[in-house]
Amino acid sequence: MKAALERWLLRRWYGGVAPGPGLKALAGCYRGLIALRAALYQRGLRRVHRLPVPVLVVGNLVAGGSGKTPLTIALARGLAERGWRPGIVSRGYGRRSQGPVQVALDMPASECGDEPLLIARQTGLPVFVDRDRVAAARRLVAAGCNLVIADDGLQHLRLGRDIEIEVVDGERRHGNGRLIPAGPLREPAGRRVDHRVINGGQPRGTRADHADTTPEWPMQLVLGNALPMAGGASRPLGAFGDGVLHAFAGIGHPARFFAALRAAGLAPIEHAFPDHHAFTADELAFTPPGPRLMTEKDAVKCAGLDLADAWAVPVRADLPDALFTALQTQLAAWSPAHGSA
Repeated sequence: MKAALERWLLRRWYGGVAPGPGLKALAGCYRGLIALRAALYQRGLRRVHRLPVPVLVVGNLVAGGSGKTPLTIALARGLAERGWRPGIVSRGYGRRSQGPVQVALDMPASECGDEPLLIARQTGLPVFVDRDRVAAARRLVAAGCNLVIADDGLQHLRLGRDIEIEVVDGERRHGNGRLIPAGPLREPAGRRVDHRVINGGQPRGTRADHADTTPEWPMQLVLGNALPMAGGASRPLGAFGDGVLHAFAGIGHPARFFAALRAAGLAPIEHAFPDHHAFTADELAFTPPGPRLMTEKDAVKCAGLDLADAWAVPVRADLPDALFTALQTQLAAWSPAHGSA
């Protein structure tokens, strides 16, 4: 039922099917609610909490996946290489635990969320998970971080921010441009951010005569050699070219993973699951049998399933040096007087 509803909505959001009057009416109500919420913060009726270190927020305006996690990892790594001591905060969507958690590398994904665990393992940096992201950010500062990166935090207005980065799917962009549920947008497409990163596709050049002058930067996701879930040597993707091959993904946009595998010359049987899906071994016992490729985000949830001939495909976000130069300039201008806990 959930999958059928998702397909029905996606046809209206991205497939050229016009949303009906019911969806448009609900979107109008949603618009009013988010406008009221924004006004409460703008007028000081709800407090924005500033920190004594700069805060960089990564997020998207659309519901679903657009590449936030690989972008967050790339930004954290790149800024750490440039002398910063970043830490990452996340809500930890899909976790079973309720309280604040500092992510440990050997922690099960169910305790902290699949994305925070993957970020911690890929970066080696402190990652704190908490529904109260302000509290999580303060723990990072107390742990010695001088830069906080908020994963999926554009709509979390309670946490003050100094730089906002929107990541956009280069093919789907903002879909039909309508708000949820008539379209995919969590906020109006005109919402201003400091930078926009385009995951695949081509950035739009900034123009003085264009209403939106937000700089856009390209991001390309590069697949690496497959890593066996049972341990051992990695294998080039080209080695999976013959015979039956399965690929599954429980991410925001599984088709992107499948398309990347096809671009690498593979022709897998595709199995799409909902984002943050909790897998079982039985549902991954595909027929006819064959090697199974998965994303790294899914691999952190499948580690205890004892899957034979199962492989995680790592992905790296390739970003231009000019983006880091721009971020360094903005961060260098930050002053401690700008924020207070």
